[in-house]
Amino acid sequence: MAAAKVGSNLRRKIGKDCHQHGVVAEEIDGLIKAYEDGRVERPQIVPCVTSTLAPGLGVTSRDTVLDNFTNIWARFYVPIKFHGKLPLVVYFHGGGFCVGSAAWSCYHDFLARLAAKANCIIMSVNYRLAPENPLPAAYDDGIKALMWLKQQALCVCTDNWWASQWNFSDVFLAGDSAGANIAFNVITRLDSFNAGQTAAAIKPLTLKGIILIQPFFGGEARTHSEKHSVQSPRSALNLAASDTYWRLALPCGANRDHPWCNPLAKGSLKLEDFVRFPIMVCISEMDILKDRSLEFVASLGRAGKRVEHVVHKGVGHAFQILSKSQLSQTRTLEIMARIKGFISGI
Repeated sequence: MAAAKVGSNLRRKIGKDCHQHGVVAEEIDGLIKAYEDGRVERPQIVPCVTSTLAPGLGVTSRDTVLDNFTNIWARFYVPIKFHGKLPLVVYFHGGGFCVGSAAWSCYHDFLARLAAKANCIIMSVNYRLAPENPLPAAYDDGIKALMWLKQQALCVCTDNWWASQWNFSDVFLAGDSAGANIAFNVITRLDSFNAGQTAAAIKPLTLKGIILIQPFFGGEARTHSEKHSVQSPRSALNLAASDTYWRLALPCGANRDHPWCNPLAKGSLKLEDFVRFPIMVCISEMDILKDRSLEFVASLGRAGKRVEHVVHKGVGHAFQILSKSQLSQTRTLEIMARIKGFISGI
């Protein structure tokens, strides 16, 4: 939410020697500016849109409030022509935990197309952002979204417009970038809160798998791709921006080896103890996070987890929502096909 504008009369009363907004503490050019007094500015770099969709897409969309107190809401996408019960994908958007929205036009377009291509219902969660709400707020909101779904499944009299098409025994968690981090940490926190009994905690929901697209993890030690990948000026993520996001999102005093940032750091969750849901990891070849994602996949494999991954050639971080190049469009269709295969193959 952008900072309030100063009215013209008041602006004239502010002396020329007085800085209107105060001292900037952290900034990512064009995306977010956080001031020492706690105010935050987020330029409208991506337009927010309503849930309206073109009729030809074959998908209907509506917004639903999940929690009035925290103003958490979700945008649902439901294929129109498909009959029978559909799997549901709970999706978390990216943005370094600090920017982004389920209403961003790029996510609205991508998730509507994904629902149509993969024959699934998608619940796109609009969670609270840092630095106003540092971690674990986003994780708590993800858990709250699952608990809200649990209540819908338990209530046979629900009047939610999408519920008649939902198979609550066929649920997936997914997200891209920071959203992928949220999907992973929602499960680890649920597991730790419930003594390793995540399945029982969300019953009658049945979680079938986790889809992590370019997961936003970090660490104090730099990987080869973080140090040497050459990013274009228009890249969605560079090392400086990554570090700033983590400073804004992590608890005060934490560094990038905090378990929420680095799941492979000393003191983090033992992957052997991680719940046994199948995991798919989508990686971009030109992403600075490529090597960290590959290391994460290898560690899951060594821990005996069912994990599959794909490296999308020639594209960078968040290509599927931010790039309009022909190559990116081709790779986006590939990622949708892989997600469809993962959902239908379990």
